[in-house]
Amino acid sequence: MRYFTIHHDGVTIPVTRSGQGRSLVLCPGLNSTQADLHELAGLLRRDHDVITFDLRGHGLASAADRYSFEAFLSDLAAVLADPERLGLSAAPLLVGYSLGADLAVHYASEHSDVVAGLVLIDGANPVPEPFITKADRPEFRAMWDGLAAQQQARRGTERQVLLTGQEILDVNVEIDAVRSRILDRYRKIDLPISMIMSTSMTGDGGDDRAARFNRNWRAGVERLVREQPRISTTWLDADHRLVFTHAPEIAQIIRSARTAPGTLA
Repeated sequence: MRYFTIHHDGVTIPVTRSGQGRSLVLCPGLNSTQADLHELAGLLRRDHDVITFDLRGHGLASAADRYSFEAFLSDLAAVLADPERLGLSAAPLLVGYSLGADLAVHYASEHSDVVAGLVLIDGANPVPEPFITKADRPEFRAMWDGLAAQQQARRGTERQVLLTGQEILDVNVEIDAVRSRILDRYRKIDLPISMIMSTSMTGDGGDDRAARFNRNWRAGVERLVREQPRISTTWLDADHRLVFTHAPEIAQIIRSARTAPGTLA
């Protein structure tokens, strides 16, 4: 296991590298850390040289003056900016979870020459409707205020998240805007792309709102695949926590995608 840090834009990004085989960069999402993804990373290390890291304000990364989509994208770009330091002999497979999937698509749309392919886990979805409407914002703000309060117990640990409830809300509203335009990013990518998506993104509570969110989630993927039929999609019977609840299945899907003819191998 190798540990090192990258300094850029006034923040310190911790990077971990371990494993053997083809290089793979695993990008966490909003409110998740590389420590949270330890099970998936460990399974992937059996046949991949896995590089993981924390986004600003997450895990062991330092706090920042700003938290935005572009700022998080700059963290991913900083990790991939020096392939010699990473020890990459070939372009890596880029795997992103949630926000990390969106970051992977945006990065690959501008740097396809340094990426071998994409695996997008429950993110980067061109949903036809935004998830957070103006009417929804007070409820989501209260939910994320509660999450931020719970994070106080994790301060100083590898699982901490330093964002406030308002900052989490602001980033999610921005992600909705980013996803409304993400089809343009997909059109610029000439790489193998695999998606691993949850069937019940917001859970299966049976209420009308959850059902609406889940329909919107599926409709976004169907919209993408109609335009980009080359993208392979696997649905898991799970909610948005699938990287934590279904890590073995996800690792096997990634492994299978790499060995299938004409895909990521």
